[in-house]
Amino acid sequence: MATWADVHAIATALPEVTADDSGNAGGGQLDWRVHGKSFAWERPLRPRDLAELGATAPAGPILGLHVADLEAKDALLHGRPDVFFATSHFNGYKAVLVQLDLIEADELTEVVTDAWLARAPKRLAAAYLAR
Repeated sequence: MATWADVHAIATALPEVTADDSGNAGGGQLDWRVHGKSFAWERPLRPRDLAELGATAPAGPILGLHVADLEAKDALLHGRPDVFFATSHFNGYKAVLVQLDLIEADELTEVVTDAWLARAPKRLAAAYLAR
């Protein structure tokens, strides 16, 4: 349901965000950053991911998102396993993968904003939340 244009509109509406299409190891994927820290990125599945996921591997576009902590990650993975997932590459890492074509716009706005809050400088995040 959501598109890369939706992600871009949501992410760039947040303060001090830059968008880049040269990131992620030079692969040309989309990447959104706040103060140089990536908080959302295009994350196509790699051969190792596809082998690991097997028949359950999603075919649509995949968005990577930072989360505040591993508890937030677990909440997303267990609360909406139809939308959020991870591979072993992300074990112990505060990030989830999102099946972009299965997430509603309001939920996408929430998780992209949460990802931004997790990576933004504390003062910038506090100013954003205070407004």
